[in-house]
Amino acid sequence: MVAPVELEPISNDINDKDARRSYEQLRENIIDRDQVSATNTLYELLKQGRSKVEILSETVRTHAPFTHVPYHQKIDQGIVRFVNNDHCLLSGGATLRLENYMSKQFEFLPLAQTVWYVPTGLDIWNQLKGRMPGHYSRRVYDASKYPEGPLKPEVHWKDEQPNLIDGTFDNGVSEWLQLVERGDVSGSYRQWLGLWEDTSNRKNLLANTVFAGLIDVQDRMMYNRSFTTGHKSFRARAAVELGNRIGWDNAHHVIYATVPDLAVGPRWYSAYEASCQIMINQLEEDAPASSLAATEATDTDQAYFRQTQPLTEIEEESLIRMILREEEAAYFEAITMLLKAGRSPQAILDAIQIASARVILAIADPPAYSMPQHGYEYTNTLAWFFRTFEHPHKTKLLYIAANFVNQCARLIRDMPDYNYKTHHTSRFSKTLKAGSFQAPEGTDQLSPRQLLKKVDESMMALDQDASVAYVEAYLVAGHERESLIKILAMGAVKQGNDPHNQEIGLCMLEDYTRTSSSLGGELLMASARHTAGHQKYGDSLELYKRYAESMDIKVQGNGDLSNNEDQIESLLDDIDMYLEPNEGGRPQTLD
Repeated sequence: MVAPVELEPISNDINDKDARRSYEQLRENIIDRDQVSATNTLYELLKQGRSKVEILSETVRTHAPFTHVPYHQKIDQGIVRFVNNDHCLLSGGATLRLENYMSKQFEFLPLAQTVWYVPTGLDIWNQLKGRMPGHYSRRVYDASKYPEGPLKPEVHWKDEQPNLIDGTFDNGVSEWLQLVERGDVSGSYRQWLGLWEDTSNRKNLLANTVFAGLIDVQDRMMYNRSFTTGHKSFRARAAVELGNRIGWDNAHHVIYATVPDLAVGPRWYSAYEASCQIMINQLEEDAPASSLAATEATDTDQAYFRQTQPLTEIEEESLIRMILREEEAAYFEAITMLLKAGRSPQAILDAIQIASARVILAIADPPAYSMPQHGYEYTNTLAWFFRTFEHPHKTKLLYIAANFVNQCARLIRDMPDYNYKTHHTSRFSKTLKAGSFQAPEGTDQLSPRQLLKKVDESMMALDQDASVAYVEAYLVAGHERESLIKILAMGAVKQGNDPHNQEIGLCMLEDYTRTSSSLGGELLMASARHTAGHQKYGDSLELYKRYAESMDIKVQGNGDLSNNEDQIESLLDDIDMYLEPNEGGRPQTLD
């Protein structure tokens, strides 16, 4: 298939003829939805010495026109149906973030997972209509209806030219946010592109781009299937990190893949509106005399954000329990009182993350991870936003994070199997509580390496309770953390066919390394449980095995672990490779 005309040309910076030919081949593989050929082409590019960032850039350039949807919801035969969010861009961002955790032999495995997934992630809208194969059409696509082959992926939002911005940059950003709020996809994109031409304010614009995603979060979960799930902020973060590594002057395709979707509906701002009302009426020195009064810009939010006093252990545990067990009035008031008492917003967020980890630790059924994993990723993205950008409304976002995690806690408390069909009995009298994870007798006699093997074995065998128990045993024994973190990261990356899941396991590892909470070990336990427990699709180890074969890595066993303890045991010898150091440096940060 010839690459569609909607695609940008391959970068002019790529002068090598063999490389350009390989990138043309990669495009064709992706558009043809040919996963095997796409990854084979990837391995050719790696053998040619092409860089990870260059390959990611060209992969995004290929999928950018085809990962938008007209709307993230559709009424079908009178029934509201959810239209999923793109995971291709997320996977590219996660590839960069995972490079610090991979050993030398597996340094390109996250990239391979991305290239393996992208051909299945194009044009979600038409996949859900059953018009083409892919990750989202597993249950609805019938190849016999398309004897001449499936339809080509469709471009739902075309690229645009920038608006001419009249007035100040700040007023232009305000107008852009209103266009996003009103759902003017093309108009908001043109406005954003116009603002982007002010190179002195690009970091400010990126901050507001992520902010636009962070304030767009659903306000209910129970008996819903249609959510924003924080995805717009996750994709905005991926765009920032990809653009920073590629170089923004060469990253228009990253912008095109990201910015239009911010205005695609439905959009939910009610949780953010509540946080604004709390700030205006309870945290500002003078509350407005009327709801009709003009909006006044203050630095109150920023003043609260500068607070550095940590939470006491009692304050932290009390806030966690309120988020997990109480209605919003209780934990909203608790956050407000903590802020008034001088407590650090970052420390409050760290407590919210522990609450989110405890929701993960309470899950047993794979489908039930769906929303809680997004709740955790929201807190991780918010923590990154706190560290990366200056913004006048950061403190308000604590209330959204707490509300998101509370929604997840109530969902798992009241519908632990996340099954609308079989859910008949009320569970409203129950309290969300993580299980008791008891390691087998004699675990305390195991060496650190033996414990790491047990952690890896449990995740590979999808044994959620054992995964947590062995991580906890490792922590209690006081062993060094770096090796455990590498094993947990590798466990997440091995699982393929939807690399968004590996990103969520990574989120917990990232937060463990920076949390102020003394309960941070629960983040590592939650990472292990998530990897073992989240929904798997097809042979989730297929790409891992193909990667090892293509890169001439002699892994033990073939990864088919169903009821086969011998194969599990043989795969455990691979952990020595997982722990080998990688000479690569840390990724650059946005300056």
